[in-house]
Amino acid sequence: MSWGTTRVLGNHDAARYLTAVLVSGFGTAAMLLVAGIWVKDLTGSSSLAGLVTLGTWGPTLVAPLIGVLADRFRRRPLLIWLHLAMAALLPVLLLVDSAARIWLIFAVMVAYGVSFVLIDSAEAALVPAVVPGELLGDFNGLRMTVNEGMKLVAPLAGAGLFAAYGGHPVVLLDAATFALAALLLTLIRVREAPPPPPEPWTRQLAEGLGHLRRHAPLRHLVACTGAAMLLIGINGALAYAVVDDGLHRPPEFNGVLGTVQGAGSLVGGLAAGALLRRLGDRRVTAVAAALLAAGLALRAAPALVPVVAGTLAVGVGAPLVLITVWTAVQRETPNALVGRVSATVNTLTFGPGTLAVLAGAGLLELVDYRVIQVTGAAGAVLLAVWALCGGPRAAAPEGPRAAGGEEAAPEPATPQTAPAAGTAERA
Repeated sequence: MSWGTTRVLGNHDAARYLTAVLVSGFGTAAMLLVAGIWVKDLTGSSSLAGLVTLGTWGPTLVAPLIGVLADRFRRRPLLIWLHLAMAALLPVLLLVDSAARIWLIFAVMVAYGVSFVLIDSAEAALVPAVVPGELLGDFNGLRMTVNEGMKLVAPLAGAGLFAAYGGHPVVLLDAATFALAALLLTLIRVREAPPPPPEPWTRQLAEGLGHLRRHAPLRHLVACTGAAMLLIGINGALAYAVVDDGLHRPPEFNGVLGTVQGAGSLVGGLAAGALLRRLGDRRVTAVAAALLAAGLALRAAPALVPVVAGTLAVGVGAPLVLITVWTAVQRETPNALVGRVSATVNTLTFGPGTLAVLAGAGLLELVDYRVIQVTGAAGAVLLAVWALCGGPRAAAPEGPRAAGGEEAAPEPATPQTAPAAGTAERA
């Protein structure tokens, strides 16, 4: 365990937040897998099952509009109410008992997607008030490790419950974990500065977009992450085809592969903080893209061992690229803008993945899934080169270079006029 990880876990408020992430992440990982299996079981369609992912990613296409809300409220109360709202909404899925009602699954997945945008935006602004700046990468890595690490157990538990009793017990489990996470969030002690008086929605939206437009190195990093998520979206849309057509196994076997991917996410999340300090943003993004290339290529093979190895590689690479861009946004954005900038980044990174889910589901009807996988692997190789060598670079700092030889990013273009109370206290 690195010194950064140890310091984060020693922070009581950070530990409480990570516990809430663990609890809600268990229910979410189980529900998101079971939603696809449920649709596949009721309709027999791999394409429809793959489109379940579209519900959770779709709202990212309008995330900048949603994310403005995260800068209009105190972030901790907003997180608590969002978790309680999902706990109240999920029982609607108890009404699903036939293919005629699968639209309820898609509707709830859209609500999931909206809540994810707001939760991510509020969290991005709250975390710097709880965790020192030099530990942001470690915290984000731990959060990803905890959240994605639930794939080690939650998908198997969800698939097992579904196989034995159907989808309803998984719905109740997920609702209970959202409620418990809301309770844990009330225990976090952080003094937040009051939000500024609300301005016109369009002006707040323009301020978030303007920050990215002025910050060229951050903009390049966001573009690389968006390309990576496009490839990951295609991979997700092909998941049931890989299991059905490639491995000739039932759809529940996706629970096993989810556990494998969770193991990879544990490795990627725990290593992220140290890698960012040693290699810098560009090199870590390039490493993540190379892992995605290997993973996508291996998952095209119609055999168990390479598919498992490829799933593991994707599991390591995906959190690395996401943690890198999240940390950069928190590090390079004034606190008053973090919510809307984070939401805009969500659109630019997850939006391509949303479109890729649609494209992947459609292409499955026309092209063998292995051709799509191999093409995606070739794209990931080009992405690794672009992440390392392309795009604008930050101006060289005065004095020693950053760890790993990467130039330090410039200061945010707008001063942080309303720092979070926790940050001020540590200073």
